[in-house]
Amino acid sequence: MLFDTLSYWLFFAAVLLLLAALRPRAGKGLLVVASYAFYACWDVRFVFLLGASTLANWGLGLWIDRGAQASRKRALVAAIVFNLVTLGFFKYFNFFADTLAALLHLDPQTLTLRIVLPVGISFFTFEGIAYAVDVYRRDLAAKRSALDFALFISFFPHLIAGPIIRPTNFFPQAGKPLALGDEDARWGLREILKGLIKKIALSNFYAPLADAYFHAAQWNGASVPAWIGVLAFSMQIYFDFSGYTDIARGCARLLGFRFPSNFERPYLAADIADFWRRWHISLSTWLRDYLYIPLGGNRRGELRTSVNLLIVMGLGGLWHGASWNFAAWGLYHGALLVLHRYWRKLVAACGVADTVDRAALKPFWIALTFLLVTVGWIPFRAPDFATTWHTLQALFDAPDTALARAHPAIVAIPLATLALCLLDARRRVQDWLVERAGFAVVVAVTVVAVIALELFGQVDAQIPFVYFQF
Repeated sequence: MLFDTLSYWLFFAAVLLLLAALRPRAGKGLLVVASYAFYACWDVRFVFLLGASTLANWGLGLWIDRGAQASRKRALVAAIVFNLVTLGFFKYFNFFADTLAALLHLDPQTLTLRIVLPVGISFFTFEGIAYAVDVYRRDLAAKRSALDFALFISFFPHLIAGPIIRPTNFFPQAGKPLALGDEDARWGLREILKGLIKKIALSNFYAPLADAYFHAAQWNGASVPAWIGVLAFSMQIYFDFSGYTDIARGCARLLGFRFPSNFERPYLAADIADFWRRWHISLSTWLRDYLYIPLGGNRRGELRTSVNLLIVMGLGGLWHGASWNFAAWGLYHGALLVLHRYWRKLVAACGVADTVDRAALKPFWIALTFLLVTVGWIPFRAPDFATTWHTLQALFDAPDTALARAHPAIVAIPLATLALCLLDARRRVQDWLVERAGFAVVVAVTVVAVIALELFGQVDAQIPFVYFQF
């Protein structure tokens, strides 16, 4: 069940109606059952994996919380190893087997297994690790309620593709009666509407363009130039993933839970560090708190800081998929973060920080950051290094603008989106739907917009969300 399909919204409406009838007495139990039913629609076999992972992390959390210091540390190591082995087997076994076979000049089939990747495994294993570490650090007490913990791991709005929810954010909400106020309803509907527009009207427009370029195919009977293919994927992945997150946050709000923001207009970042404070915030903060800081962060000198950044971003790249292309994407961003640190130190040492940071130069820095990020998407999307290298070379050719002239929406959509962000910098337009519009107005706007999207959106509306593969 995809978030942009009728079957999902019928399922969600049924859950919402049942929850209204059962809350607060049996609301959490209903949400757990609904979440497992939702997961079973993808592959019923992995329901047992999800249940086993939930029980193991719950039991290990209790062990960490109750044991003596030495025992607590052993339990923490066991929890981390359990989650990493689970993730590693399903997601990376064949990847490393293929790599080893290539190095030893063996037939890959002699080492690989027929493994199906469970959807959402990258997300719920990271949430299990965060829970174990937070309990060990005494940031929260282990949950005695197996029901609350099962809801934390399996809650369907974030189960398949995030955002990665922190236990310190979720459990205080799970401990309160499930309630839905008018403002929550308006806010949730607004986010769902935003997400559907981003996915159906915008991401699905760019996806065929990006696919056509990276698969050397045609779009509307024409070849796609490299610069359009790369720009198309840059737009697709933002509208796709931020749209999914908007829908997830909106659904969670209607069910009584508040998820933190996962995107804050990342393509308006003025430098690469600012970009990672705005893009996939739940992952970047997870990597910071559970990997970068434990490695030493920036406390052990510039060289160690640079190494830590490369390690964290390289592993963050591999988290996205079992491919050296993803590792290259992560290392590229790690290198940009290292260069940015040295750049800021150089600017400060030369006494020109005020000049560099002038408001008049901000559009230049935003454009440069967007260019660097967009170029970085090439190895992320390309099927192999050969395609990555070919695309990088093609970007230096004279740009072919014929396709853009024939289909001006290709360039007009990013420009219109930028203009909207600049004109509504304080989000007053979208906040009006929450703060001032009546509930009936919000519902009417949402229904009309969804019908319009179904009627006039992209015909191929079954384009899966990009992050479902991770």
